[in-house]
Amino acid sequence: MVTALKQLTAYLAGGIEVVAAVIIGFAAIEATLRAFPLFIPRIAPLHDEVEILRLRLGHWLTLAIEFELAADILRTAVTPTWNDIGQLAAIVVLRTVLNYFLQREVGKAESRGQKA
Repeated sequence: MVTALKQLTAYLAGGIEVVAAVIIGFAAIEATLRAFPLFIPRIAPLHDEVEILRLRLGHWLTLAIEFELAADILRTAVTPTWNDIGQLAAIVVLRTVLNYFLQREVGKAESRGQKA
């Protein structure tokens, strides 16, 4: 029974990582496709369009980081050795800091867009 639960949790964590990878992949594809027209010279400034593109990509990357963190937590919950807990703590700190600064940058960009 315990082995089956461990196996199920491992599959679930792997599935969540696949979801995160798909989110990142689609976000990168979308950002790339939306960026191509920005390379065409025009008279109007591009700052607003680039900012919108960055915001969309930032939102998707933030979501993907949350999925990755969930997968790491699931994986560690199954076989918690002290080494695994330490690695999870390091991963949580790194991803939380990354997510915090990404969200802060997105928030600043959104507030700049509202002021304009």
